[in-house]
Amino acid sequence: MARAGQHARRAGATGAGRAFALLLVVTGAAGLLASWVITLDKFKLLEDPGFTPGCSLNPVVSCGDVMESDQAAAFGFPNPMLGLVAYGIVICVGVSLLAGAAFPRWYWLAFGAGCLFGVGFVTWLQFESLYRINALCLWCALAWAATVPLFWYVTSYNVREEFLPAPRWLRTFFDEFTWLLVLLHLGIVGMLILTRWWDFWTS
Repeated sequence: MARAGQHARRAGATGAGRAFALLLVVTGAAGLLASWVITLDKFKLLEDPGFTPGCSLNPVVSCGDVMESDQAAAFGFPNPMLGLVAYGIVICVGVSLLAGAAFPRWYWLAFGAGCLFGVGFVTWLQFESLYRINALCLWCALAWAATVPLFWYVTSYNVREEFLPAPRWLRTFFDEFTWLLVLLHLGIVGMLILTRWWDFWTS
């Protein structure tokens, strides 16, 4: 990822490097794909309660159980419909950066706040999936895997560009080791999934 201070500032606006922009496009596309497939399957379930989603593979990996849960419509409508909008915005930001766009500080902070909401919502869904619904949805997991690096790299960008107040050592850490935070975060989620159904995975 590009280092802080390397991005041109034009009339109070700041752009980003190609690698960061591509990360936004890729994570946004992965989340959008997952949201689209889940939305289609949700509509099929509404039309036919006997429909079995293709990713319902066994008692643990059971997308149908997750889609039919109360948590799957946390705001009164299917969660993936929110994802269709949110991940679409992420792709638009990434493509705009690739085209040379620059955004003001308030825009980056608002974008970061959206990513914070996203990773918080995803974390809640992970807990509910593992310990309340007792089932795992592979397409949901793809959305989780996309949201985690998205959050950390956008946070890293805002810290390194000094949009968020932070000591020098933290800016230096984000400059070099954002990837480590992503791996740790995903590793913890992976370990929780592994240990939650350890008997099933090893039987």
